[in-house]
Parts: sequence; C-alpha cells; structure tokens
Amino acid sequence: MGIGGLRFISSRRQFMRGLAGIAACGTSLASHPARSRPPAPYVPRFFTSAEWVFLIAACDRLIPADENGPGARALDVPRFIDMQMDTPYAFGAQWYMQAPFVQGPDNLGYQLPYAPRDLYRRGIAGMNAHAATRHGRPFADLAPALQDDLLRGAENNRLVFGDIPSSVFFDQLLANVMEGAFSDPVHGGNTGLGGWTMLGFPGARADFMDWVDRYGAHYPLGSVSISGETA
Repeated sequence: MGIGGLRFISSRRQFMRGLAGIAACGTSLASHPARSRPPAPYVPRFFTSAEWVFLIAACDRLIPADENGPGARALDVPRFIDMQMDTPYAFGAQWYMQAPFVQGPDNLGYQLPYAPRDLYRRGIAGMNAHAATRHGRPFADLAPALQDDLLRGAENNRLVFGDIPSSVFFDQLLANVMEGAFSDPVHGGNTGLGGWTMLGFPGARADFMDWVDRYGAHYPLGSVSISGETA
C-alpha cells in the first residue's frame, strides 16, 4: 500500500519534521470576564457505541499525538469518518457493485460486495472478536502495544474477517484517517487546522502568485480553510 500502513506511526515523526483549538468568547451583559463554553461532545450518527470506542482508539494509534502536532483524536478524525458514513460515497453509490465478486490481481481493483459502511461494520466486529479471543477484552480496552499488534495483523492480512480480507478493512480505515486529518475542516476533521499546520500547508488561499518563483523560501502566512478559519 502506498502510505506504508502502521509504519506511518514511526515514520511520521521524521516526515513531519521537514515540513488551537477554537476558543469561543463573548462579553456578558453584566460585564463579567468572557467565558468560553466547551463544545458538546460529538454524538456519532452511524457507529454504535462499541464501534465508536474502537474507532477512536484505532485512529489514535494510526496518527498518535507527538512533538510535531496533534493526533487523530484531537483532529476529530473519528467525527470526520462518522460524517462520511452519511454520504453517497459510504453507500458505494459511485462504485460498480454488481456480481460476480471474484478476487483477482490488484490491478483489477476492488472486488467485494461491500460499501464502506459495510466494511466498517464487519471490520470493526472482526477486530473486536480477535481482541476478545486473544486478550479477553475489546480492542479499545487493550494496551497500545497490543492494539498496534492487531492493526499490523490486519494490515498484513493475517486476521480473518469472514469473506473480507483484513487488509481491505485496514486500507479503508487508514485512507479515511488520513483524509480526516488533512482535509478541509468543513468535512468534520482537521480541527483547528492542526493537520495543515503540521505540514505547513497554506490551505485554501486564493492567490499564491507572489510565491511561485520563491523556491525554498518559507511561506509566512498560516493555513486558511474554505470557511475562512485561520490557524
């Protein structure tokens, strides 16, 4: 796979080297100091409670927080993935989903009868089943090292999820985690533009003409989202 799977956990630190939450404030009618109210916790619309805690834990292992910046949890990647499950993409609306479903060489593309929603539902159940069989607890309750071991097993197709190759589920999860961390915040992830800030990515600025010929120069302007949010 192109991204390198769980190796991203360790190589991310070197990758990021080369390259705040949003505070709400207001003035009270009584002129008291402004107070910020923390946002209400996100309530998933697609994932069950058991699936949701798995998703949070797995995302956190794929992009953990470190000295380079926030991890997937702080970037609200699980929220991004849950919101994606209500889109036509999650139902496979743009995929060819007709039989026969026969596994073949990679160049033939995706050959399963399952849309992303189905892959998550079946894949998370499979991951939790393996966690319970091996360690007596669901995935989210395991130590990080054991979670990593199970994720590597899925990545390398060493786990059995019925007729779904575990590597297919892992690829789906990893791709959506990366999208959630580095897409525009309008889609639910990359909170506070933290993913873009780590990369030094300027975002949705309309004009870069002053910088096209300045090779190697540091870009001094921060990231900006489609909605106008700045880092």
